[in-house]
Amino acid sequence: MHIEFLVEELSAEAALRDLAPRAIGPDHTFRVHAHQGKHDLLAKLPGRLTGYGHWLPRDWRIVVLIDEDREDCRVQKRRLEATARAAGFFTKTSPNARGAFRVLNRLAIEELEAWFFGDVAALAAAYPGIPSTLGGRARFRDPDAIAGGTWEALERELQRAGYYPGGLAKIEAAGRIAAHMDLDRNRSRSFQVFLRGLRELVA
Repeated sequence: MHIEFLVEELSAEAALRDLAPRAIGPDHTFRVHAHQGKHDLLAKLPGRLTGYGHWLPRDWRIVVLIDEDREDCRVQKRRLEATARAAGFFTKTSPNARGAFRVLNRLAIEELEAWFFGDVAALAAAYPGIPSTLGGRARFRDPDAIAGGTWEALERELQRAGYYPGGLAKIEAAGRIAAHMDLDRNRSRSFQVFLRGLRELVA
């Protein structure tokens, strides 16, 4: 099976290049298509899915991943689902009569960086100086509920540890942290929902 990932930006691509093969296994292939932000992805999604509908091989699947960005996740999910259905695809939320689907729509809540806070051991391995006790602090116990923006929080913690004084290099950080992540220990609920959906997609 082959999976086409449609993501907002290059940092998500950098993370998925490491995470995806471990999640789907060696028998499957994938390609990540990064866009120039969420608006760009959502604007192009109807045309892209319609295009896929004309030629997509039977053993290909599509995963759409966007950040929640403190917007109503239910509204955003409904929009993604409606776009897929309009292009003729069954989704995990709306499968066919046999329960099969070809499109998986997922949101990182509130942003991709929450997934990195979900695995503090990976964060500390990628950036020695980040305390291994970071996940025990009240603010970081629920990675999907970090207030004030997760990429801003990641930048702040990395700068406290002596990294990126001129500003977070999101693409570099995503690749470095993802390389150390243990998929099944991640405490981000949105990451685990993404992982379960991805595994079911290729099952």
